[in-house]
Amino acid sequence: QVQLVESGGGLVQPGGSLTLSCVASGISFRLLNMAWYRQAPGKQREWVAVLTPGSGTTSADSVKGRFTISSDNAKNTAYLHLNNLKPEDTGVYFCNAVQRVAGEHYWGQGTQVTVSS
Repeated sequence: QVQLVESGGGLVQPGGSLTLSCVASGISFRLLNMAWYRQAPGKQREWVAVLTPGSGTTSADSVKGRFTISSDNAKNTAYLHLNNLKPEDTGVYFCNAVQRVAGEHYWGQGTQVTVSS
């Protein structure tokens, strides 16, 4: 069965950095397009960034130039590098995978990122 396991969240000061990881299991990583979403308290989940083989990476305007999505295919792992963090970046960050051809979506459990001085 497909599972996404996230880690790397924590407390960081404004201007700081974090790297989140998402390990996929139960499916060949090459079949997946990987993405990150986040959800602030009381808010709807919003898309943050996506990595699509053959199309490169794309990120939301709110994080463009600060966040970078990447992957290590040998480790079946996607990453989100969060730089120059702001308090408004606080929220639960979710890993998302889309199985190409089937179009099935899978979600991680989320990892908390808190940006505060």
